[in-house]
Amino acid sequence: MSLFDTAAPNPAGYRDVTVADVALPTKGFRMIDVREPEEFTGELGHIPGAELVPLGAVMAHAPGWNKDEPLLMVCKAGGRSGHAAQALHRMGFSKVMNLVGGMLAWNAAGKLTEK
Repeated sequence: MSLFDTAAPNPAGYRDVTVADVALPTKGFRMIDVREPEEFTGELGHIPGAELVPLGAVMAHAPGWNKDEPLLMVCKAGGRSGHAAQALHRMGFSKVMNLVGGMLAWNAAGKLTEK
């Protein structure tokens, strides 16, 4: 089963994933970090393999992405990435997920980060 298949459905149309659900190295999905560049390289770091696409740039980049590829959206606490996930779902992306708790939860769990 894929990460998307086991993720919890969210009423906004995407699925929620917990930190415990994500294994490294990441396989079978693309991870998009929607924070600002200084956050991506800042104190919380970022998840290895994550691509930086700030929230304000997601809609500009999305038309070039595969709408059937599983996407995991990440931010600091899960709010901005949830907004991005909802917007992508509305654009027709079929396998969008949000990391619940974001990088705060990732760091609290002691998971590996890069800076």
